[in-house]
Amino acid sequence: MSDLSSSLAWALAGLQAAPLQLLGSPVTWAEGLGFVLSLAMVACNIRVNVWGWPLAIASSLLYALVFAGSKLYGEAALQGLFIAMAVWGWRQWLRGHDSAGAGRSGAALRVGRLNPHQAGLAALATLAAWPLLGLVLRRATDTDVPFLDAAPTVASVTATLLLARKRIENWAVWLGVNVFSVGLFAYKGLWLTALLYAVFALLSVVGWRAWKRQLP
Repeated sequence: MSDLSSSLAWALAGLQAAPLQLLGSPVTWAEGLGFVLSLAMVACNIRVNVWGWPLAIASSLLYALVFAGSKLYGEAALQGLFIAMAVWGWRQWLRGHDSAGAGRSGAALRVGRLNPHQAGLAALATLAAWPLLGLVLRRATDTDVPFLDAAPTVASVTATLLLARKRIENWAVWLGVNVFSVGLFAYKGLWLTALLYAVFALLSVVGWRAWKRQLP
């Protein structure tokens, strides 16, 4: 057990090492690997390829280290939630059905839209959760940006739920999250991650257009 703990500690220390700098800020191995895996994940999502989900798990583990090191605790905690949701989303894409009924009587899960009622509920839930999470982060952590951290955190949960259910509106939510996050990560000196989210913003538009062609 001690050998395993030592190996884990050595691996974590290695991932947090910073072999280079970008615009005066260190870039760790965790951030660099997370950057590459995240791009591969989004490419799979655009193509409605199920391999996006295991890539999401791997990149979330790496970014949990990155964000915790930058005191973005909402974003760090979000990665743990992403991992759990990625397992669920993976299962949804493999075995999920559109029908809300019991059993397996519904059609196989496919790209679709939210109805107005569903869209309204998603928006209200997101807006209500944002200040609540911001208050928790302000009182329970030493973050200097509790509400700025909370906003993309909550919206990312909404976007991931929509992605798992193959609802095209996930791309619109991701676009907002990504544009906002560029500024947040730049403020924290995470320049490589800020660049990644700028690319994500562009890919959100690409994803929307690609999924639109698959609508029934």
